[in-house]
Amino acid sequence: MPSLPRFLAAFLALVLAAHTAPASKPAARTTSPNTLKTSAAVRRWMKTMTLRDEIAQLIFISFHGAAPNARSREYRNFLHQVQGNHVGGLILVNWSNGRVIQKAEPYAVAAFLNRMQRIARVPLLVSGDFERGVSMRVDSTTVFPHAMAFGAAGNPEYSRYEGEVTARESRALGVQWIFYPVADVNNNPDNPIINIRSFGENPDAVAEQVTAFIEGAHSDKKNYALTTVKHFPGHGDTATDTHMNMATITGDRDRLNRVELVPFRAGIAAGVDAVMTAHLAVPALAPPDVPATLSPAILTDLLKSELGFRGLVVTDALEMGGIVKNFTTGEAGVRALEAGADVLLMPTDPDAVIKAVMDAVAGGRLTRRRIQESVAKILAAKEKVGLDRKRFVDLEGIGDIVDAPEANEKAQEIADHAVTLVRNQGSPVPLAAPEQTCFVVMSENRSGSEGQVFTQEVRRRVARATVVTWDPSLSRADLDQAAARLNGCGAYAVAAFASVGAYRGTVGMLGGDLPHALENLIAAGKPVILVALGNPYVLRNFPTVSAYLATFSTVPPSEIAAVRALFGEIDIQGHLPVTIPGQAKYGDGIQVKAIHALRITGGGE
Repeated sequence: MPSLPRFLAAFLALVLAAHTAPASKPAARTTSPNTLKTSAAVRRWMKTMTLRDEIAQLIFISFHGAAPNARSREYRNFLHQVQGNHVGGLILVNWSNGRVIQKAEPYAVAAFLNRMQRIARVPLLVSGDFERGVSMRVDSTTVFPHAMAFGAAGNPEYSRYEGEVTARESRALGVQWIFYPVADVNNNPDNPIINIRSFGENPDAVAEQVTAFIEGAHSDKKNYALTTVKHFPGHGDTATDTHMNMATITGDRDRLNRVELVPFRAGIAAGVDAVMTAHLAVPALAPPDVPATLSPAILTDLLKSELGFRGLVVTDALEMGGIVKNFTTGEAGVRALEAGADVLLMPTDPDAVIKAVMDAVAGGRLTRRRIQESVAKILAAKEKVGLDRKRFVDLEGIGDIVDAPEANEKAQEIADHAVTLVRNQGSPVPLAAPEQTCFVVMSENRSGSEGQVFTQEVRRRVARATVVTWDPSLSRADLDQAAARLNGCGAYAVAAFASVGAYRGTVGMLGGDLPHALENLIAAGKPVILVALGNPYVLRNFPTVSAYLATFSTVPPSEIAAVRALFGEIDIQGHLPVTIPGQAKYGDGIQVKAIHALRITGGGE
């Protein structure tokens, strides 16, 4: 795909100079769209835009990827926003059916997007939080593990490969903009929302992985995808979920330079297309009651002037608690633009944002020139991914691209290489007597699929293995009875799922009375192997287990990798990308060679 025109880059440099001028200077006078030096495609798109159209181009709304009925209220809302308001883009999100999170299907996503592109006056730029590949939002695509698994494997080539595959699958579905990689340095074990979404706690190692993913996503010019580093200026050292409240990063400027900003600098140097802001306060940079998303000191002075970033600045979702608890949706939109943002992501009321920004322009708080600066950048990005030439995707070609066998094999290899053995007292790993071992799956809820693949893999190796699943809904009495039925076991292998999710407020640990149940197993005096599928910090709560394995992800490939490691079918070669306070240091990892031939999932050896 063509790169941004040189003259547009020069224009944006002039824009930056204007934005970094002292606040006391009067705002620039409104400028006609025709005076902007942009490409022919951008000029053509902007030529017929009213101020209201321009403001709407800055707004991205969410969609689920399903195909709502044309007479439904949901579809009428899309017609209003896309055909009526002319919003600039969409973001694919999951939805809940009341019990479990639902993902979209590839063909449904592509068909819906073709439908929306058909009614859009200007092609829509479509985005997605594809943090572990497209599979984070769409079924039947390549399933990669979480970022921290890549950190444990320690090979940036894996991230580069993930970038290539994610870009290819994204473009096949009609998504051009990937909100990844995560550039946050997770150096706070109590972080409830970043955790395994981060590559780790070492800024330089995180920077390597960030760079590799960006390079991979940009490597195929026919499937070029826009990339995004997030959450600026760093969300790793906080114990607050910004979906619920505004967080605070307390480090001084020197600390920010040495830790939080390192991966962002690397991403910018690698040519990242966008930076996503964080809804957190950074007192070292701006007033403590102003989130970075709304701070000129952070988005303009630091990101643009000091770090030299010239690409798109996108807010994190404006519907999150870190914003809506302190600002109205319209005021948040205006302040984000004043701060230096270009894209207003998922405001609770797009119409209210449009009105508020129009009022701000009419009142002199913002200028039309300021709006057009961001519009020009967004439209240039649309041109960069070829939307000026082709806005529809080939539905029949999707099956030739997504969920490729070779991509899934590589994803499994990554999950295998990520498995890290942190403790192995008495060497219970690999299992000496699998047939005498009881396997306990501790899932996060009764309705999900966690542990199903783990159970299947165990029973493929030991047909009559004792495998039980416990979930937080079980009472303490029920769990005590369940544990008593396992008294005859020679050892216990406990697969504990602890994921990271929005709106929980606490770091993922075992729920309900599952901690009590695990302590009962430990008290039995037999070897207990704790396998953490997800949050690696679980060991802090159970320091007396005999052995501790970490996979750093909850996805099925990590379940398979865990079983392979337990049964001695793969080399255990991962290293901790984080410190587990009081238990293990960064870089720890007991190396164990495989003792059995690898059993290939699906049959055969």
